[in-house]
Amino acid sequence: MADRIDVAVLGATGSVGQRYIELLDGHPQFRLAELFGKQSAGKRYGDAVDWRISAAPPEEAANLVVKHHEEPVNSPIVFASLPGGTAGEVESRLAAEGKAVFSNARDNRMDPDVPLIIPEVNADHARAIDAQRKRRGWDRGCIVTNPNCSTIHLVLALKPIWDAFGIEQAMVTTLQASSGAGYPGVPSLDLIDNVVPYIGGEEEKMESETLKLLGGFDGNEFQYADVRMSAHCNRVPVRHGHLETVSLKLGKSASPAEVVEVFRSFRGRPQELGLHSAPPEPIIVREQPDRPQPALDRDVAGGMASIVGRVRECSLFDIKFVVLGHNTIRGAAGASLLNAEMLLADGYLRV
Repeated sequence: MADRIDVAVLGATGSVGQRYIELLDGHPQFRLAELFGKQSAGKRYGDAVDWRISAAPPEEAANLVVKHHEEPVNSPIVFASLPGGTAGEVESRLAAEGKAVFSNARDNRMDPDVPLIIPEVNADHARAIDAQRKRRGWDRGCIVTNPNCSTIHLVLALKPIWDAFGIEQAMVTTLQASSGAGYPGVPSLDLIDNVVPYIGGEEEKMESETLKLLGGFDGNEFQYADVRMSAHCNRVPVRHGHLETVSLKLGKSASPAEVVEVFRSFRGRPQELGLHSAPPEPIIVREQPDRPQPALDRDVAGGMASIVGRVRECSLFDIKFVVLGHNTIRGAAGASLLNAEMLLADGYLRV
């Protein structure tokens, strides 16, 4: 695989960092060249990481020496999974140095010149990169973000309904997997025989990020969608896979069968381009009355699709359904990777 572009992963030993490394193994366009960490700097990655997602890390990654997060980054593309609160400054510095930064952190998502992208939903928001570079005086660098793990799967399901019927009100309740909190995350004794009905900042992120994603960009600023949103977020004793129950008041009436049809026919820019990480069907509909379920459906399409089921009429609003998605693949690392593939194909990356 000649002529691959060198990439770096920040926060390489964390749960999302591990997913980046797994998904980059054998990638046809990107070559994993640098790994960065704070506590593990100077160590061989295979010795430094507490690898949790398969038997062992890929050999190419395992043999790389982890660099300290303050060392220079040489790769033109950076995949960042830094903690919220520290990510913003680091990402801005790297972009100012000319790096294309693809971030999974919350810090820059809602900035007025930073695109928050789900490629099938709002590929056109990539135009904000031009405004970002102009405003900040950056020539080659940029910051591109993906939403949080619960918002991604919600909005993938909302987009075809939004386009076909409009949405006036949306209510979502999430049952979120423990891996969304990282490792070690929520102590096991807090989750065994229990549900924790609070995830700090998650409800606010779902409500605000959804409106930015479904909104527009006029070349200068973002216009937020006019939807009334309410979210309840809960942590449950599931390893991977966020399940969400959704109720919608539509702009115009639609039957469950019509909603299922727009789910099944939905495609976006990644499918048009045939991107490496793009699922052929971004939304997969399950007909069984008790599906989707995390244990059975989270790994469909390599974890890159949203799985929808139980589409039916709602006696309070109009339509209700269940959506499930893998939280650390499409909900995190896979989302950033797909963003990078699309922006490379569409000529936004100056590498």
